[in-house]
Amino acid sequence: MFLPLFSSLVALPAVLGAALIPKDTTACVHSAANRSCWSDEFDISTNYYEKVPGTGVVREYWLNIENTTAAPDGVELPAQLINGSFPGPTIIADWGDTVVVHVTNSLQNSGTGLHFHGIRQNWTDQMDGVPSITQCPIAPGDSYTYKWRAVEYGTGWYHSHFYVQAWDSVFGGILINGPATANYDVDLGHIFLNDWYHYTADQLDSQAATGGPPTAINGLINGTNAYNDMLGSRFETVFKANTRYRLRLVNAAADNHFRFMIDNHTWSIGMGQRYDVIVTAKDLASGNFWLRAIPQEACSETSAVDNVKGIIRYDNSSTADPTTSAYSYTDSCADEDSSNLVPYLPLNASDTYTYGEDEEVAVQVTDNALLWTMNKTSFRTEWENPTLMQVANGSTSFTAKQHVIQLPQANQWVSFVIHSPFAQDHPMHLHGHDFLILASGYGDFDSSPIIQSSLVNAPRRDVAMLPASGYLAIAFRTDNPGAWLMHCHIAWHTAEGFAVQILERKSEISIDRSQLDSTCTNWNKYVAAKDVTQHDSGV
Repeated sequence: MFLPLFSSLVALPAVLGAALIPKDTTACVHSAANRSCWSDEFDISTNYYEKVPGTGVVREYWLNIENTTAAPDGVELPAQLINGSFPGPTIIADWGDTVVVHVTNSLQNSGTGLHFHGIRQNWTDQMDGVPSITQCPIAPGDSYTYKWRAVEYGTGWYHSHFYVQAWDSVFGGILINGPATANYDVDLGHIFLNDWYHYTADQLDSQAATGGPPTAINGLINGTNAYNDMLGSRFETVFKANTRYRLRLVNAAADNHFRFMIDNHTWSIGMGQRYDVIVTAKDLASGNFWLRAIPQEACSETSAVDNVKGIIRYDNSSTADPTTSAYSYTDSCADEDSSNLVPYLPLNASDTYTYGEDEEVAVQVTDNALLWTMNKTSFRTEWENPTLMQVANGSTSFTAKQHVIQLPQANQWVSFVIHSPFAQDHPMHLHGHDFLILASGYGDFDSSPIIQSSLVNAPRRDVAMLPASGYLAIAFRTDNPGAWLMHCHIAWHTAEGFAVQILERKSEISIDRSQLDSTCTNWNKYVAAKDVTQHDSGV
């Protein structure tokens, strides 16, 4: 069996405006086999949009972003790592905990900022970590503290949202313990899938802006792989017979879409929206099997179709390569079928739904550079003047290039139809919300079937595929004040302006002005001293 994965995986249901209810943590021990902490008041049937446990627990992390070198597939090149590891450390908390993340920028010549992908930042927009939107970049030598509530649970990841820095390996996992819809025995944690290039991300972005997307030379599984069968090493893990393993799959690629499979094994897809899978090990005492992430050539520029592999072993004394064969598959970048994305907790939006905006995607060439546009506007904001600073200063208007869509009303359903005549698939990500997938397909959008069939327990995600030469219709509820980015998660497309921002309930956004001013003051000092020039869209 195999599962299609895309350039950014949605993972976490969340709570907006939810009541925080204390829970009894006596004798609670979270493990793969025991989730009794979530019984009685809180379980998989709890409406996580309305209530969340109040644990009173604070989970604190210190992350240092630094220049170094790395050779994940045996070829050494400059890298930017978090605490010296690739991927960075996993942030782990329980549902209802408060998470505090202290980020220090130890890079010599670059700003930074961390976005917590899948965490909806319930009324904490300033913690969303998007330079030029929610903060100025963190200057070299400066630090920033993010603080948010784990009102959702499941699998997510964090990554830099400064320029294309995330694809120089500035990312790591988020694991929020909570209920699950299926039983398992062992949690194997995150399995990150990446495309990999033997150049830095800023070099690749310069190439993409003038000559189109670069070709991935290789791919990585949890930060490692072999190159030319001579350098590097494969990702490996050991299975025990008849044991159920939970795998938390995240595609952290810049521009490659993958099919993921384990030869000769099947699995179940658990927990609604998430691409978490449970694999049941075979009744074997020994054996070696390929684990594969196969780039889909329909929308991926790659020369590593057959090389992005890891190894599942049933005997950890074995060192032999597997001889197993892949499942047959159709090369495709289509999203996972909606029938496999039905949320466990049903919600009905049909009573308050109203039709909203239409955004058309296109490409233009300006000064020999490629720019993506939505409604003929290529998105661009300024690092030194983030949207929240403008809101704090009482701004009532924004530039056309900031592409601000204002939604002042509370608790209303609004929709966006994103249409692209361009023959390429795009993973569309919305910050601050889960959205309903109302419809998607090829050709022109037809709204007629939406009211009747799409509003009762539609798939809820924060990333969904916009089909090539097609449309994606989504809806979300205006229940989380903030400045929220919506963009294509292909690295080069974001940098080239494929984005809009949603300014939701502007007057209700909570802003810590002292933190905002301090970060911007330090950034502006750095810019003045180093004569820094912004080359991309700002996000």
